[in-house]
Amino acid sequence: MLKKLNRMWLSSLKKAGKAQQRQAGKVLKAILTKPKATRKPVAPKPRAQKEGPSGEWISSSCVSTGLPARRMHYRLFLPSRAPGLDDSIPLIVMLHGCEQTAADFAAGTRMNRLAAARDYAVLYPEQSLRTHPNRCWKWYDAATQRGGGDIAVIAHMIGKIVEEHAIDRSRIYACGISAGAAMAQILALTHPRLIAAVGMHSAPVLSASRTAVGAYGVMQHGSTQALAPIEKLLLKSPDFPGMPAILITGDDDKIVRPVNQLQLARQFLLLNHAAAPAPQPPVTKAFGRTSKQFPRKNTMTVHDFAAGSKVLLRSVHIARLGHAWSGGDETFPFNARGPDAGKLMLAFFSRHRRRQ
Repeated sequence: MLKKLNRMWLSSLKKAGKAQQRQAGKVLKAILTKPKATRKPVAPKPRAQKEGPSGEWISSSCVSTGLPARRMHYRLFLPSRAPGLDDSIPLIVMLHGCEQTAADFAAGTRMNRLAAARDYAVLYPEQSLRTHPNRCWKWYDAATQRGGGDIAVIAHMIGKIVEEHAIDRSRIYACGISAGAAMAQILALTHPRLIAAVGMHSAPVLSASRTAVGAYGVMQHGSTQALAPIEKLLLKSPDFPGMPAILITGDDDKIVRPVNQLQLARQFLLLNHAAAPAPQPPVTKAFGRTSKQFPRKNTMTVHDFAAGSKVLLRSVHIARLGHAWSGGDETFPFNARGPDAGKLMLAFFSRHRRRQ
Protein backbone atom coordinates (compact mmCIF):
# COMPACT_ATOMS: atom_id res chain seq x y z
CA MET A 1 0.00 0.00 0.00
CA LEU A 2 2.76 2.46 0.97
CA LYS A 3 4.76 1.68 -2.20
CA LYS A 4 1.67 2.34 -4.29
CA LEU A 5 1.09 5.69 -2.56
CA ASN A 6 4.71 6.67 -3.14
CA ARG A 7 4.40 5.90 -6.88
CA MET A 8 1.17 7.90 -7.16
CA TRP A 9 2.70 10.79 -5.24
CA LEU A 10 5.88 11.05 -7.30
CA SER A 11 3.94 10.68 -10.55
CA SER A 12 1.67 13.60 -9.65
CA LEU A 13 4.67 15.89 -9.22
CA LYS A 14 6.20 15.51 -12.68
CA LYS A 15 5.08 18.97 -13.72
CA ALA A 16 6.62 20.59 -10.64
CA GLY A 17 10.22 21.75 -10.50
CA LYS A 18 12.91 19.13 -9.94
CA ALA A 19 13.96 20.64 -6.62
CA GLN A 20 10.43 20.47 -5.23
CA GLN A 21 10.07 16.90 -6.50
CA ARG A 22 13.07 15.87 -4.43
CA GLN A 23 11.71 17.66 -1.37
CA ALA A 24 8.26 16.14 -1.83
CA GLY A 25 9.68 12.62 -2.01
CA LYS A 26 11.63 13.18 1.19
CA VAL A 27 8.63 14.58 3.06
CA LEU A 28 6.29 11.78 1.97
CA LYS A 29 8.89 9.16 2.91
CA ALA A 30 9.35 10.86 6.26
CA ILE A 31 5.62 10.85 7.00
CA LEU A 32 5.02 7.27 5.93
CA THR A 33 8.14 5.82 7.56
CA LYS A 34 7.45 4.00 10.79
CA PRO A 35 10.29 3.82 13.30
CA LYS A 36 11.62 0.33 13.97
CA ALA A 37 12.68 -0.77 17.43
CA THR A 38 15.88 -2.31 16.07
CA ARG A 39 16.85 0.66 13.94
CA LYS A 40 19.65 2.85 15.27
CA PRO A 41 19.11 6.59 14.78
CA VAL A 42 21.51 8.24 12.39
CA ALA A 43 22.42 11.81 13.23
CA PRO A 44 21.99 14.28 10.34
CA LYS A 45 25.07 15.74 8.71
CA PRO A 46 26.04 19.00 10.40
CA ARG A 47 25.41 22.14 8.38
CA ALA A 48 27.38 25.34 8.62
CA GLN A 49 25.65 27.81 10.92
CA LYS A 50 25.94 31.50 10.07
CA GLU A 51 26.81 34.02 12.73
CA GLY A 52 23.74 34.71 14.81
CA PRO A 53 22.33 37.83 16.46
CA SER A 54 23.41 39.16 19.81
CA GLY A 55 21.98 36.97 22.53
CA GLU A 56 22.32 33.71 24.42
CA TRP A 57 21.92 30.45 22.44
CA ILE A 58 21.20 27.62 24.89
CA SER A 59 21.16 23.90 24.12
CA SER A 60 19.46 21.76 26.76
CA SER A 61 16.77 19.14 27.35
CA CYS A 62 13.61 18.69 29.37
CA VAL A 63 12.26 15.56 31.09
CA SER A 64 8.51 15.19 31.37
CA THR A 65 6.84 14.52 34.71
CA GLY A 66 4.57 11.72 33.47
CA LEU A 67 5.22 7.99 33.43
CA PRO A 68 7.13 6.84 31.61
CA ALA A 69 9.34 9.92 31.78
CA ARG A 70 10.28 11.34 28.37
CA ARG A 71 13.26 13.54 27.47
CA MET A 72 13.16 16.12 24.68
CA HIS A 73 16.04 18.25 23.47
CA TYR A 74 15.53 21.95 22.79
CA ARG A 75 17.30 25.14 21.76
CA LEU A 76 16.51 28.47 23.42
CA PHE A 77 17.39 31.96 22.21
CA LEU A 78 17.45 34.76 24.79
CA PRO A 79 18.09 38.26 23.41
CA SER A 80 20.76 40.47 24.95
CA ARG A 81 19.20 42.97 27.32
CA ALA A 82 20.31 46.22 28.92
CA PRO A 83 21.78 45.77 32.43
CA GLY A 84 19.15 46.09 35.13
CA LEU A 85 16.21 45.67 32.77
CA ASP A 86 13.68 43.61 34.72
CA ASP A 87 10.68 43.64 32.38
CA SER A 88 9.49 40.22 31.27
CA ILE A 89 9.67 39.38 27.56
CA PRO A 90 7.43 37.43 25.14
CA LEU A 91 8.21 33.84 24.12
CA ILE A 92 7.73 32.23 20.71
CA VAL A 93 7.61 28.42 20.54
CA MET A 94 8.91 27.35 17.09
CA LEU A 95 8.17 23.80 15.91
CA HIS A 96 10.20 22.47 12.97
CA GLY A 97 9.01 20.23 10.14
CA CYS A 98 10.15 16.78 9.00
CA GLU A 99 13.82 16.41 8.09
CA GLN A 100 14.73 19.47 10.18
CA THR A 101 16.55 20.05 13.46
CA ALA A 102 15.93 22.87 15.92
CA ALA A 103 19.19 24.56 14.90
CA ASP A 104 18.42 24.27 11.17
CA PHE A 105 14.93 25.68 11.69
CA ALA A 106 16.31 28.63 13.64
CA ALA A 107 18.97 29.39 11.02
CA GLY A 108 16.66 28.88 8.03
CA THR A 109 13.86 31.11 9.31
CA ARG A 110 16.26 33.70 10.76
CA MET A 111 13.80 33.94 13.65
CA ASN A 112 16.48 34.64 16.26
CA ARG A 113 17.58 37.77 14.42
CA LEU A 114 13.98 38.96 14.06
CA ALA A 115 13.24 38.16 17.71
CA ALA A 116 16.33 39.99 18.94
CA ALA A 117 15.17 43.17 17.22
CA ARG A 118 11.83 42.99 19.07
CA ASP A 119 13.19 41.63 22.37
CA TYR A 120 11.52 38.19 22.13
CA ALA A 121 12.79 34.85 23.43
CA VAL A 122 12.44 31.85 21.09
CA LEU A 123 12.10 28.20 22.13
CA TYR A 124 12.78 25.40 19.61
CA PRO A 125 11.68 21.93 20.80
CA GLU A 126 13.31 19.16 18.75
CA GLN A 127 11.75 15.85 17.80
CA SER A 128 14.00 12.93 18.65
CA LEU A 129 15.38 10.47 16.12
CA ARG A 130 14.31 7.66 18.44
CA THR A 131 10.70 8.83 18.29
CA HIS A 132 10.76 9.19 14.52
CA PRO A 133 13.73 8.51 12.20
CA ASN A 134 12.93 11.62 10.13
CA ARG A 135 12.15 13.88 13.11
CA CYS A 136 8.46 14.12 12.13
CA TRP A 137 5.97 15.20 14.77
CA LYS A 138 3.06 12.74 14.97
CA TRP A 139 0.32 15.36 14.76
CA TYR A 140 -2.20 12.73 13.60
CA ASP A 141 -1.71 10.55 16.70
CA ALA A 142 -4.83 10.30 18.90
CA ALA A 143 -2.94 10.78 22.18
CA THR A 144 -1.12 13.80 20.76
CA GLN A 145 -4.38 15.43 19.64
CA ARG A 146 -5.75 14.97 23.16
CA GLY A 147 -2.76 16.88 24.57
CA GLY A 148 -0.61 13.86 25.47
CA GLY A 149 2.55 12.49 23.87
CA ASP A 150 4.91 15.16 22.58
CA ILE A 151 2.38 17.92 23.32
CA ALA A 152 2.54 17.15 27.04
CA VAL A 153 6.34 17.28 26.96
CA ILE A 154 6.36 20.60 25.07
CA ALA A 155 3.85 22.15 27.48
CA HIS A 156 6.00 21.02 30.41
CA MET A 157 9.04 22.46 28.65
CA ILE A 158 7.34 25.84 28.28
CA GLY A 159 6.53 25.84 31.99
CA LYS A 160 10.18 25.11 32.76
CA ILE A 161 11.38 28.00 30.58
CA VAL A 162 8.85 30.40 32.11
CA GLU A 163 10.04 29.49 35.62
CA GLU A 164 13.74 29.84 34.78
CA HIS A 165 13.61 33.07 32.75
CA ALA A 166 11.76 36.40 32.76
CA ILE A 167 8.97 35.38 30.39
CA ASP A 168 5.69 37.29 30.13
CA ARG A 169 3.02 34.62 30.70
CA SER A 170 0.44 36.65 28.77
CA ARG A 171 2.59 36.70 25.60
CA ILE A 172 3.47 33.12 24.72
CA TYR A 173 2.97 32.20 21.06
CA ALA A 174 3.21 28.94 19.12
CA CYS A 175 4.09 28.56 15.46
CA GLY A 176 5.68 26.12 13.04
CA ILE A 177 5.85 24.75 9.53
CA SER A 178 4.15 21.66 8.08
CA ALA A 179 3.96 18.94 10.79
CA GLY A 180 5.34 21.51 13.25
CA ALA A 181 2.51 23.89 12.37
CA ALA A 182 -0.02 21.13 13.04
CA MET A 183 1.61 20.61 16.44
CA ALA A 184 1.43 24.34 17.14
CA GLN A 185 -2.32 24.24 16.53
CA ILE A 186 -2.79 21.23 18.81
CA LEU A 187 -0.67 22.89 21.52
CA ALA A 188 -2.82 26.03 21.28
CA LEU A 189 -6.12 24.16 21.34
CA THR A 190 -5.18 21.92 24.26
CA HIS A 191 -3.60 24.80 26.25
CA PRO A 192 -5.67 27.84 25.23
CA ARG A 193 -4.89 29.79 28.40
CA LEU A 194 -1.17 29.30 27.90
CA ILE A 195 -0.91 30.26 24.22
CA ALA A 196 -1.96 33.80 23.22
CA ALA A 197 -1.92 33.27 19.44
CA VAL A 198 -0.79 30.68 16.90
CA GLY A 199 1.05 30.90 13.56
CA MET A 200 0.86 28.11 10.97
CA HIS A 201 2.96 27.92 7.79
CA SER A 202 2.21 25.26 5.13
CA ALA A 203 0.00 23.42 7.61
CA PRO A 204 -2.32 20.41 7.31
CA VAL A 205 -5.81 20.90 8.69
CA LEU A 206 -6.69 19.34 12.05
CA SER A 207 -8.70 16.21 11.27
CA ALA A 208 -9.87 12.90 12.67
CA SER A 209 -7.12 11.04 10.81
CA ARG A 210 -5.19 8.68 13.09
CA THR A 211 -2.68 7.06 10.71
CA ALA A 212 0.25 8.18 8.56
CA VAL A 213 -1.63 7.14 5.40
CA GLY A 214 -4.65 9.16 6.53
CA ALA A 215 -2.40 12.12 7.23
CA TYR A 216 -1.11 11.94 3.64
CA GLY A 217 -4.69 12.04 2.37
CA VAL A 218 -5.44 15.12 4.47
CA MET A 219 -2.33 16.89 3.17
CA GLN A 220 -3.44 16.26 -0.42
CA HIS A 221 -7.21 16.69 -0.19
CA GLY A 222 -8.07 18.29 3.15
CA SER A 223 -10.61 16.83 5.54
CA THR A 224 -14.11 15.64 4.70
CA GLN A 225 -15.30 16.87 8.10
CA ALA A 226 -13.06 19.84 8.86
CA LEU A 227 -15.31 21.41 11.49
CA ALA A 228 -15.98 18.20 13.44
CA PRO A 229 -12.86 18.40 15.70
CA ILE A 230 -13.63 22.04 16.54
CA GLU A 231 -17.30 21.36 17.25
CA LYS A 232 -16.24 18.53 19.55
CA LEU A 233 -13.77 20.81 21.33
CA LEU A 234 -16.35 23.57 21.86
CA LEU A 235 -18.90 21.07 23.13
CA LYS A 236 -16.36 19.82 25.67
CA SER A 237 -15.08 23.32 26.54
CA PRO A 238 -17.92 25.83 26.04
CA ASP A 239 -15.81 28.54 27.72
CA PHE A 240 -12.98 28.23 25.19
CA PRO A 241 -11.35 31.69 25.16
CA GLY A 242 -10.76 31.88 21.41
CA MET A 243 -7.46 31.61 19.52
CA PRO A 244 -6.12 34.34 17.20
CA ALA A 245 -4.24 32.81 14.27
CA ILE A 246 -2.13 33.75 11.28
CA LEU A 247 -2.07 31.17 8.47
CA ILE A 248 0.48 31.24 5.63
CA THR A 249 0.53 29.01 2.56
CA GLY A 250 2.15 28.89 -0.85
CA ASP A 251 -0.15 28.69 -3.85
CA ASP A 252 2.24 26.18 -5.48
CA ASP A 253 2.57 23.87 -2.47
CA LYS A 254 2.17 20.31 -3.78
CA ILE A 255 2.93 18.64 -0.43
CA VAL A 256 0.33 20.32 1.81
CA ARG A 257 -2.10 21.71 -0.71
CA PRO A 258 -3.81 25.11 -0.19
CA VAL A 259 -7.20 23.48 0.45
CA ASN A 260 -5.85 22.81 3.94
CA GLN A 261 -5.50 26.53 4.61
CA LEU A 262 -9.08 27.20 3.52
CA GLN A 263 -10.31 24.59 5.97
CA LEU A 264 -8.02 25.83 8.74
CA ALA A 265 -9.52 29.30 8.27
CA ARG A 266 -13.00 27.84 8.78
CA GLN A 267 -11.82 26.08 11.94
CA PHE A 268 -10.39 29.25 13.48
CA LEU A 269 -13.40 31.32 12.50
CA LEU A 270 -15.59 28.88 14.38
CA LEU A 271 -13.23 28.93 17.39
CA ASN A 272 -13.14 32.72 17.55
CA HIS A 273 -16.84 33.14 16.82
CA ALA A 274 -17.50 31.27 20.07
CA ALA A 275 -15.42 33.79 22.07
CA ALA A 276 -16.12 37.10 20.28
CA PRO A 277 -18.69 38.87 18.09
CA ALA A 278 -19.13 37.41 14.63
CA PRO A 279 -16.06 38.34 12.56
CA GLN A 280 -16.69 40.95 9.91
CA PRO A 281 -16.36 40.08 6.20
CA PRO A 282 -12.71 39.68 5.28
CA VAL A 283 -10.60 42.61 4.17
CA THR A 284 -8.48 41.54 1.20
CA LYS A 285 -5.15 43.20 0.41
CA ALA A 286 -2.62 42.46 -2.31
CA PHE A 287 1.11 43.16 -1.95
CA GLY A 288 4.12 42.92 -4.23
CA ARG A 289 5.14 43.73 -7.77
CA THR A 290 4.28 41.90 -10.97
CA SER A 291 5.49 41.97 -14.56
CA LYS A 292 4.36 40.54 -17.87
CA GLN A 293 7.01 37.83 -17.59
CA PHE A 294 6.16 36.97 -13.97
CA PRO A 295 2.54 38.00 -13.36
CA ARG A 296 2.52 36.49 -9.85
CA LYS A 297 6.14 36.92 -8.79
CA ASN A 298 6.68 38.12 -5.19
CA THR A 299 2.99 38.79 -4.61
CA MET A 300 0.84 37.82 -1.66
CA THR A 301 -2.81 38.21 -0.79
CA VAL A 302 -3.92 38.78 2.79
CA HIS A 303 -7.44 38.12 4.08
CA ASP A 304 -8.16 39.65 7.49
CA PHE A 305 -11.12 38.57 9.61
CA ALA A 306 -11.73 41.03 12.45
CA ALA A 307 -14.14 41.53 15.34
CA GLY A 308 -14.31 45.29 15.69
CA SER A 309 -10.77 46.62 15.35
CA LYS A 310 -9.14 43.35 16.44
CA VAL A 311 -7.91 40.97 13.73
CA LEU A 312 -8.67 37.45 14.96
CA LEU A 313 -7.62 35.61 11.82
CA ARG A 314 -5.13 36.53 9.08
CA SER A 315 -4.86 34.22 6.06
CA VAL A 316 -1.87 34.83 3.77
CA HIS A 317 -1.51 33.27 0.30
CA ILE A 318 1.90 33.69 -1.36
CA ALA A 319 2.27 33.27 -5.12
CA ARG A 320 4.85 30.90 -6.61
CA LEU A 321 5.77 29.46 -3.21
CA GLY A 322 6.05 25.71 -2.73
CA HIS A 323 6.41 23.79 0.53
CA ALA A 324 8.93 26.12 2.17
CA TRP A 325 9.26 28.90 4.75
CA SER A 326 8.75 32.16 2.87
CA GLY A 327 11.62 34.63 3.17
CA GLY A 328 13.95 32.03 4.69
CA ASP A 329 17.62 31.29 4.05
CA GLU A 330 17.69 29.15 0.90
CA THR A 331 20.95 27.45 1.92
CA PHE A 332 18.79 25.42 4.34
CA PRO A 333 16.13 22.95 3.13
CA PHE A 334 12.47 24.03 3.10
CA ASN A 335 13.23 27.77 2.87
CA ALA A 336 12.54 29.98 -0.15
CA ARG A 337 12.46 33.56 -1.36
CA GLY A 338 9.33 35.55 -0.72
CA PRO A 339 7.66 37.83 1.83
CA ASP A 340 9.26 37.28 5.23
CA ALA A 341 6.98 34.87 7.12
CA GLY A 342 8.82 35.54 10.39
CA LYS A 343 8.11 39.27 10.19
CA LEU A 344 4.48 38.59 9.32
CA MET A 345 4.06 36.33 12.35
CA LEU A 346 5.82 38.68 14.77
CA ALA A 347 3.70 41.62 13.61
CA PHE A 348 0.54 39.57 14.20
CA PHE A 349 1.66 38.23 17.58
CA SER A 350 2.49 41.72 18.85
CA ARG A 351 -1.20 42.60 18.78
CA HIS A 352 -2.38 39.76 21.00
CA ARG A 353 -2.08 38.96 24.71
CA ARG A 354 -3.72 36.25 26.78
CA ARG A 355 -5.68 37.48 29.76
CA GLN A 356 -4.32 35.81 32.88
